Amino acid sequence: MNKNTLKVAALLVTVTAANVGITSWLIHRDTSGTEPASKKAQDQSEQREVLYWYDPMVPDQHFDQPGQSPFMDMALVPKYADEAGNTDAAVRINPGVVQNLGVRTVQVTRTALTSAIEAAANVQFNDRDVAIVQTRSSGFVERSYDLAPGDVIKQGAPLADLLIPAWGGALEEYLAVLNTHDRTLINATRQRLILMGMPSALIERVEKNRRAQPVITMHAPIGGTVQRLDVRAGMALEKGAPLAVINGLDTVWLEAAVPEVQAGRVRVGQSATARLTAYPGETFEGQVIAVLPTNDPSSRTLQVRIALPNPELRLRPGMFARVQLESTAESVLTVPSEAVLHGSQRDYVLVADGEGGFTPVTVTLGRQSGQQTEIRDGLQEGQRVVASGQFLIDSEASLAGALDRLGDTESAGTGNAEAMGNMNMDAQSSMSAEEASSASIESRGRVEDLSATQITLSHEPIPALDWPAMTMPFELADPGLTEGLEVGDTVTFTMREGDSGYVIDQLQRSGGAQ
Repeated sequence: MNKNTLKVAALLVTVTAANVGITSWLIHRDTSGTEPASKKAQDQSEQREVLYWYDPMVPDQHFDQPGQSPFMDMALVPKYADEAGNTDAAVRINPGVVQNLGVRTVQVTRTALTSAIEAAANVQFNDRDVAIVQTRSSGFVERSYDLAPGDVIKQGAPLADLLIPAWGGALEEYLAVLNTHDRTLINATRQRLILMGMPSALIERVEKNRRAQPVITMHAPIGGTVQRLDVRAGMALEKGAPLAVINGLDTVWLEAAVPEVQAGRVRVGQSATARLTAYPGETFEGQVIAVLPTNDPSSRTLQVRIALPNPELRLRPGMFARVQLESTAESVLTVPSEAVLHGSQRDYVLVADGEGGFTPVTVTLGRQSGQQTEIRDGLQEGQRVVASGQFLIDSEASLAGALDRLGDTESAGTGNAEAMGNMNMDAQSSMSAEEASSASIESRGRVEDLSATQITLSHEPIPALDWPAMTMPFELADPGLTEGLEVGDTVTFTMREGDSGYVIDQLQRSGGAQ
């Protein structure tokens, strides 16, 4: 090997060593300054304390080690200790998935809820406006005027002319006393005439005319309709005998039958608006004057008495009317009615935490107005609840275990059945249209109208048929199903598809057997 060859070899060794050194320095710099993302994430994962592993589809089942889910074809997901604050939610779904599902949430708000009470009513006589005409002394009927029961007369109309012999002698004696001008004696004699039952108007006429009048005319003390007329010419009358009974018509009563479930919202002094079948398009304003203390056991209604002015005498006893009591506004917590899920023993809503977590919460319901339902207990203002898509949430993560935990020891064993049966989630969301049409379907609604063969209901959403909340008529399998029901009652019903539409097989007023 010559001298030049040795120099070239030495140069190659030097360059190679330099390259190795530079490469080592670069590698050292990269690994020390910025670690690969996967290694960094792994280190961070190892630093976080894992409480357990679980399948998001079955969140109630916990595992001590990672691995493949025995329920679904997916890996188990770790639950970290620093996420313990989010364990309140019964189920948790990726927010992106929730958005894709189209789940809609609304805020629990405080609303001035208005509600009106509607009831059927009949026009009746005002029994506080009654006049009974009687004789005050024994006598005879000299003349009876052309009247009969049912006639409408004005105040002061003549009823009968009576001859009272005892009054004739007493009046003659009074005239003699008047001539004495003895004021003490005159007053004493006048008082005696009044005690005999003589009207003051008759005594004043005698004083003015200075002539006794043994025959007097009995006049109607009030205007109205003649209910009874027990006087005819030639009759002999005993003292206190009734001549006529007159019922005033200036004011009439409406006797309204209010469902007993609304009894707590009726009060004396409440304004009322009446619409009579006899006068379409017209309204009559009145006021509640009494809430009767008895309840009708057959119709389960409370009798409410309403006074209506009747200056033109157009309102006649026996007329039918629909009455609406004054609407009341009260600031209460409300949610859309479609957000409320109804179980056999309780009502509940799904509360959303905004991070994909959903928790079923038992609620106590109040009044319903339009599409809003009052929440008396269970929620707070500002919380968000699921208004639509509840069954889609359940298809992502079963709520059965969470619903079991809703109940107390009394209902702990029935939570799962109630959840799956009454929420109509897993079973009904997977039910085909053909199966849904042939199966019996249960729902709840409000009675809007009744007829011999049909009932119109404002029902809740029916997921099994993909129906939203709406008002529609249903055929009745048995006309007797509506016995005892009134418009405004809340009912649960079971229906099936018939030849010409859906037919109701079972109908029951909520809270009582029907």
